[in-house]
This record gives sequence, C-alpha cells and structure tokens, in this order.
Amino acid sequence: MKPRFPQTRIEMVTDCLHGVEVKDPYRWLEDTVTPEVREWTAQQTRLLRETLDGAPNRAWLERRLWQIMERGSLGVPISTRRCKGQGFSLFFTEQAGRQNQPVLCLREPGDGQSRPLLDPNQLAADGHIALDWWFPSQDGAFVAYGVSQAGDEDSTLHILEVATGRVLPEAIAHTGFCSLAWLSTSEGFYYTRFPRPGSVPAGEEHYHRHVFFHKLGTDAKDDPRVFGQGVGWSAWPVVMLSLDDRFLVVEVLDGPMRTDVFVVDTHAPQPARPVPAVAGHAANFTVVGAGKDCIYVVSKEDAPRGSLMAFDPRAPSREGWRVILPECEDVLESAVIARDRIVALYQSDAVSVLRSFSSEGKPAGDLSLPGPGTVSGLSGHPEQTDVFFAFTSFLVPCVVFRHDTISGQTTVWKEVASPIDPGAFTVRQVRYRSRDGTLIPMFLVHRKDLAPHGQNPTLLYGYGGFNISLSPWFAPLAIPFIERGGVFAVANLRGGSEYGEQWHCAGVLEKKQNVFDDFIAAAEYLVQTNVTSRDHLAISGRSNGGLLVAAVLTQRPDLFRAAICGVPLTDMVRYHLFGGARLWSPEYGCCENPAHFPWLYAYSPYHRVKDGTAYPATLIFASETDGRADPLHARKMAARLQAATSGPGTILLRVEVDGGHGAGKPTSRLLDQHLDELMFLFDQLGMGEISPSNEKAGGPA
Repeated sequence: MKPRFPQTRIEMVTDCLHGVEVKDPYRWLEDTVTPEVREWTAQQTRLLRETLDGAPNRAWLERRLWQIMERGSLGVPISTRRCKGQGFSLFFTEQAGRQNQPVLCLREPGDGQSRPLLDPNQLAADGHIALDWWFPSQDGAFVAYGVSQAGDEDSTLHILEVATGRVLPEAIAHTGFCSLAWLSTSEGFYYTRFPRPGSVPAGEEHYHRHVFFHKLGTDAKDDPRVFGQGVGWSAWPVVMLSLDDRFLVVEVLDGPMRTDVFVVDTHAPQPARPVPAVAGHAANFTVVGAGKDCIYVVSKEDAPRGSLMAFDPRAPSREGWRVILPECEDVLESAVIARDRIVALYQSDAVSVLRSFSSEGKPAGDLSLPGPGTVSGLSGHPEQTDVFFAFTSFLVPCVVFRHDTISGQTTVWKEVASPIDPGAFTVRQVRYRSRDGTLIPMFLVHRKDLAPHGQNPTLLYGYGGFNISLSPWFAPLAIPFIERGGVFAVANLRGGSEYGEQWHCAGVLEKKQNVFDDFIAAAEYLVQTNVTSRDHLAISGRSNGGLLVAAVLTQRPDLFRAAICGVPLTDMVRYHLFGGARLWSPEYGCCENPAHFPWLYAYSPYHRVKDGTAYPATLIFASETDGRADPLHARKMAARLQAATSGPGTILLRVEVDGGHGAGKPTSRLLDQHLDELMFLFDQLGMGEISPSNEKAGGPA
C-alpha cells in the first residue's frame, strides 16, 4: 500500500517556454521563509524521524560510525621559508577525535612536534564556524584564512600573525572560494572576492569575481582592483605570483571547458594592463607553477589527456610556449616543481600514478604508492627538494607521504589510523558496456568471504560531471555497509575526468543523457552478473550526483529498491535562477536558450515524474543554507514523488537548517546524516538486525 505522506497543496503555475507549456504544481515550495513552507518542512521532518528513529540497528551503527570518523583527518603540508634562519616551516590541517572541524597546525624545521595555530572549534561550540581555506605567507610570518558559518561558504578573510597568534584588525568579507598570492615581503597579497552587496544588481552577488590587492594595515575598502574589469560575469580568476613578485599570473576559468591565462607585470606603471598568454581558446589550461622566469601550465589544447607546457612571463604569447611533458595515454592532472625536478600526477584507469622527471621532462621513475588509490594535495616548493602528497583508497583513510627528489625516497610523513583490517576486504575493477557500446569502468568493494548470490545488498554510487573523477576514496558511510555483507559499487561515468577532456565532453550539455545511460547500465550489469537483484539494489549520489540519481529513478524506477538523492538539482528548467547556479550553465545548458531547452526539459527529474508510477523508496537530503543547489529542488521533488508514487516505497525528505552544500559541515552533523542514510539502506535492503551476539562477528550478511 502507498504510505501516508503529509498533505501538500497544489498551486499550478504554467509557463510557456519556447512554445511549450511547462507545468509547475509546487512552485510555492521555492520560498523557504514563508510560514507555510516552514510548517510543511516540519511535517516532512516528523515523518523522517518517525520512520528512521528507534530502529534496532541504530545504536550499533552510531557506535560504529563514531569509531570510524573519530580517527580524524589530515591535510597535506604547505612549505614556507622561515623569517629567520634556514629551513622550511610546514603548515597543515589535522582533525582528531570528535572535533567538529580541522585545526590549522604548524611544524617548524628540525622539530618533529606540531603546534595548533588556529582552532575553529574554539570559535563555536556547535562546530558551525568552518575554516574554508588558508594561505601562509612565503616567509611563514602570516596566514591569510577564511571562515564561514553554517555552511554558507561566504568566507570572511582574516590574517593571523604566526609568531604571536594575534589576528590582525582587518577583515575582508565575501571571499568565498578565495585564491590568494602573498608578496615575498609579506607586505600584502593579491586575492579574489565577490562584489559587495549593492555594487551589482540584486541577484548577481554570486558572480563578477575579481582580483584585488591588499596591503597589510590598510582599509580593505580601498583595495585596488587588479583584474576583472571588462571580463564576463561568469569569469572565475585564480592567482599565482612569480618567485620574485614581478609577474602576477591570472588563470581565468569560464565554465568547465575554457580557461584563459593572463600575465600582469607588477613593475609596470599602474594600473598595469593584463597581457593575455592564451585567451579565447576552447580548451582548459591550469597554471601549476611559477618560477622567476618560467610559468608551468597543464594544457588540454590539442591534448585532451593533458600536456605540461612552460612559457616566459616576459613574452607570454601562446606561440612561444614549449612542451615539457607531452600527452600520453594517461591523464595528466597536476604537477609540482621542486628544485630541478618535476613530480607529475597522472590518472590511469581512474587510479593515481605519480612520476618524476627532470626539469626538461626526462623520465626519472615512478613514485611507489601503497596500491590502487587516489593522490591529492600534491605540494612542493621550487626552492626545496621535498614533495608532499596524500594517499587514500576505499580501504585506507589517509596517509601523507614525503618524497625527496634527490634521494628518490618516499616515506610516510603522517597518517590516520585505519579503523578496519584492509586484508578482510577486496577491491576489484570491472568494465561494462553502456547503451551506446562505450566501455565504462566500475569499482566493486566487499568482504573477501562474500560470494555473489544475486541477493547481496548493493549500493551503487555515481557522479558523472564537471570533469571530476571518482577515483578510490575512503567513505565512512560505506564501511559499515560492506562490513555487514554489502557491496559498494562506484561507476566511473562519462562527464568526469577519468579519461581526459573527451570523456568529460561526452557527458555535458546535449550529451548529458549519456551519463544517465551509463549509470543505468551499471545497475543492469550488477543484476545480470548475479551480484545483486532489483530488490537488493540502492543508488546514491550528491550534488551533480543528486541530479543523476533523481534523473535515473524517474527514467528507470523499476530497476532499484531504494535511492539516496543528496543536495540535488531537480528542476532543470529553473535551476539557473537561484544562488550561483547560473555558473553551471556551461555544463548543463540554460533553458533561456531555445537550443538548450529541449534536452534539459526532456530529462529534468521534477518534470519527468509520472502519476501512478511505483517509485523506489527515496531519501532526499538538502540544506537551507546551500548556495550551490538550492533546497527548493529537494522540496519540490519530494512533494512531486509523494503525490505521484503508487508503490509501497516511502519518500523521505531531510532538510537541515544550516548544513550548507556539505563543505565545512561539523563532524557530529555529518555523522547524523550518514546514520540516517545507513538506517534507510539497512531497512530497505533487508540487512537484518544486529544483536550483541553477531555484532563482533560481522552481523547478518
């Protein structure tokens, strides 16, 4: 029988877009602040809690999640030269025990001990003030950092004096997602920020991101704009400064498939004119290093898997660039320059590979890694020989390594203790064919003693967008699931970066349906190969992956027992009107464009829901302070599914008041979310009750 859901009134709004009538029965749910919407959300919360609270597995799952998550996290250190004497200071973040937020720490040269510099846990007892980003000065004397509240990611910039721990008086608002480059003298820095409210038309505060210069001790209101005049509203600048402070390099992203690079001569008469190194090319360029007379760039132009190039900032024209590392079969993601060595990060079949080269690109061997996994945070300094990086995998939480480019030795610098025995589990990579015949890779993670019998509880996860790869990572939510006999499956869909720019482009704009087809084919493969069945299969994704789940459950509701849809976009007709979402239009398209409307409307999950259809049980979660995926998408989708479904699957909505999109969420709140997700999965997939007698042995399979 169909479950009872809170009553939701229908107030039909009909728009005519490019000659097509588009019906919207729940537009009134777009307005978070009205009393009616708040009461409706409260009713949904009561249904959620009545459904998930008090279940027999909850106490064990909460204990196990804490055991996993209180192991903490670890960031890759950033090296800076000390103010006095020789050696380099290391700045990094670390989170331990039940701390809600990571702490910024410092390790001085020659000293194996670390000390905390900035602890955001002391700023708010409930953990809702997060350290969003931080940049130490080149001499280690100061740290510029950004904090935000309640997950809104609208950072305020502060400056910490390292020696005294004093926070300087100046504060700069609206510096979310900041990019910052210090002068070598620590007298000031170049930084990016959004416009102040009132300086641009209402609704455009999330756009027009420009570059400014701030001199320490001055009023930030007087900071001169260095870059941004005349560029488009969607431009997203990133800054890097040459070692001698002479050249400011500005990388300007304009959507996921185009980047311009400009050079500003800071010694030129002010205001200096930005000189284009490359502009107007339909390709991606990522600046990865800046010496005194050489700028290093990962280029995707005529090299969809990436090549490393270099140019002289005094003559930056694209025609003068030279190739250091030519394109190869693997995807070049990043590189660091350390003295006369280059350490390059590649991706091969969705796992990381690190390779060392001479400064001219001569191979010097691969770096040893613990196994198939993901390298992140690659960090080095052009004046030192140490390179740092983090490694993680489905079974390894985090290990930070130090690589000496002279000796070639790679050693563990610091690591997070593992809460599991990796030897008890197996990770394998399979390949399956999508609807159009494209071969798609997928990881399967499960206990070694688990045999495929067609009824294994299985969680299929996907993303498929924005040039982001789903290479192996340690997911706390997945650990209790696989410990109890589940299979965690991760599909490497088109739209990501797993095989370079062509793989990405095959899943954007009018080709977005390829991503959904890839995910559907993954589910079909799991059933056909006897890993699981429809009644034991759940799908999950968040953000762009939330859109993926919403689209697939409306296109193939017969294929899954359950779905978890996190911070999604679901109304693709109106998504661009809220928050900063218009920035996503180069990836998705925009319904204001008559050429884009047909494909967006065709898969828009909210508009594809059909009355009388038996939809899978679905848990949708969102946050009222989410500036990337407005919670209106979750509310409208939940209401539409509850009204339309004819099956027994429950439709649940989980809305946090102040959780944001997820970045900076307190550990305790993240644990609560994971606990609800696991309770939903255990119930829907029939994973049994955990009793004291089977808890230690692994529980029901």
